Amino acid sequence: METQQIEEKVLLALEEIRPFLASDGGDISLVAIENDKKVKVQLHGACVSCTVNQMTLKSGVEMTIKKHVPQIEEVVSVDPA
Repeated sequence: METQQIEEKVLLALEEIRPFLASDGGDISLVAIENDKKVKVQLHGACVSCTVNQMTLKSGVEMTIKKHVPQIEEVVSVDPA
């Protein structure tokens, strides 16, 4: 899968998970995709201070992204600059 296709599918996955985050006052954005294997995202709103955001990241966001792009190995969140 080409890099551009990977990015498009990751963005599609984020659109799929976004309504669930928004229902709790949060949001998510794509920061980068490294080596077509590692996705970096940034959590926004209520997600930033949520005590279970790492669980949401792994069981919700990462699982959804891997469903769309199986070659992704890891999804990590980065802190706002």
